[in-house]
Amino acid sequence: MATEVLKPTVRRELILGGQRSGKSRRAEQCAAEWLALAPSHRAVLIATATAHDEEMRARIARHRADRALRVPALATVEESLRLGAALARHSEPGTLVLVDCLTLWLTELLMPATADAAPHDAETAQAALLHALHDVRGPVVLVSNEIGLGVIPMGREVRAYVDALGRLNQAVAAACERVTLMAAGLPLSLKEPS
Repeated sequence: MATEVLKPTVRRELILGGQRSGKSRRAEQCAAEWLALAPSHRAVLIATATAHDEEMRARIARHRADRALRVPALATVEESLRLGAALARHSEPGTLVLVDCLTLWLTELLMPATADAAPHDAETAQAALLHALHDVRGPVVLVSNEIGLGVIPMGREVRAYVDALGRLNQAVAAACERVTLMAAGLPLSLKEPS
């Protein structure tokens, strides 16, 4: 299943899906294909997850180990807040940047897990991300969850988060030439370059 990461009209791709839909695996496949195209190519994963408890630490370690087996040449940097700056810093003509994932990044901005931390300025952070995304010098693949397909959540904070993620996904999708929805490991094209 070739993803055509080098198609000249595709610089930015957003991959959406539910939990365990195959979205991260598809993004890793893009990185592997990019790396295989030329020996000078590089790929960098910007990981946004923050380990606030033992279960999350174990999950992150498992993801690292699995990624190392699937895409050994994929470098990883961790950035849970300043995603726009990290994207700008790592975007180079011969480098594919993979962002995994926008969902956890937005969660950290709006609902920091540490009790003494106040929410961050999500609007400014999102504006910085969209600005960096507009100015990328190489291909970028972004991963995000689609969580707005279920029932309306009961809590006000959760409803506000679902709305915020939906708005973020729409803004990023508008900035991308390709948008793919993953379900059961299968890609469905939502947007392709004309």
